[in-house]
Amino acid sequence: MKILISPAKSLDFKTTLPTQKQSEAAFLPESQKLITVLKEKTPRELVQLMSISGSLADLNWQRNQEWSLPFDLKNSRQAVYAFKGDVYKGLDAYTIADEKLDQLEDKLRILSGLYGILKPFDLIQAYRLEMGTKLKVLTAKNLYEFWANKITEALNDQMQPAEVLLNLASNEYYKVIQPKSLKATVISPQFKDYKNGELKIISFYAKKARGMMVRYILDYDIDEGSSLQGFDYGGYTYSEELSSETEPVFVR
Repeated sequence: MKILISPAKSLDFKTTLPTQKQSEAAFLPESQKLITVLKEKTPRELVQLMSISGSLADLNWQRNQEWSLPFDLKNSRQAVYAFKGDVYKGLDAYTIADEKLDQLEDKLRILSGLYGILKPFDLIQAYRLEMGTKLKVLTAKNLYEFWANKITEALNDQMQPAEVLLNLASNEYYKVIQPKSLKATVISPQFKDYKNGELKIISFYAKKARGMMVRYILDYDIDEGSSLQGFDYGGYTYSEELSSETEPVFVR
């Protein structure tokens, strides 16, 4: 089983690392091409490009200027510890036991606007570049065009025949995948909460649940899609009535 999740806008480059385990991202030459384009953008242009505040534009302009290869643990951080959004709160990677880290490395993949696709221990430097950003690079009109074939081919290369791809990424990021070229059965869980008497996908809770499901898979050594039905972290339960084979639904 391979698991896809999205990155996070919020980053953590300060908390003490639980391991020195590290690897190199597969698409650093492509990342460098993107950074070269971003370095030419002024803070004002970043405001328009990314729809962010002036202070965030200043911060990310500085990040862009400082981005440089090679990466090491002095100037970079492993991706799974660098992101700190809701998905990563649910995963709680800092408390994963050492004996589970190899399994985490094998299963988890993080989609990224700047890095394409990351293994959890790939080193990254601080950045902000969402997949939906309309950044023109070479002949590509946007990041979806820039990354689409590369990411899908990388997934195909990394997956075994008949291996399941668990899609826990947001729609913004999963759209970069080319489904007709993907050689895998895709399972896309949904997490719904009751609100005002109705079941709804509530973004904050759903994001955290995606991270909790990754942790559940690690904790119980899950490899089969059908075994996900036992997921009960955060008070969720599997709903057979609402589910399909490729879209299991969990409610609370």
